[in-house]
Amino acid sequence: MGVQQEAGVGGEVLEVWIDQDLCTGDGICAQYAPEVFELDIDGLAYVKGADEELLQAKGAAAPVPLPLLTDVVDSARECPGDCIHVRRVSDRVEVYGPDAE
Repeated sequence: MGVQQEAGVGGEVLEVWIDQDLCTGDGICAQYAPEVFELDIDGLAYVKGADEELLQAKGAAAPVPLPLLTDVVDSARECPGDCIHVRRVSDRVEVYGPDAE
């Protein structure tokens, strides 16, 4: 089994999380990147962790796989709830999403 490379900006490892308090349940994220996002029975989107389990703890983050970076960024940009946050792991600075500078 190979190691999946994680995405980075300038070599930085990125992670993504969803603020379920703002999630509208439109499912756009799951359409763009079903390997990373999934709607749960409550109608809200969550990120997937290892073995594709949904990470339902508040603020739970998952690594962004390098091949899916564009899809994850597009999800953050198109999300009607502005609830998808992509940040650097090293310093937790948001690089894509509603709080990105």
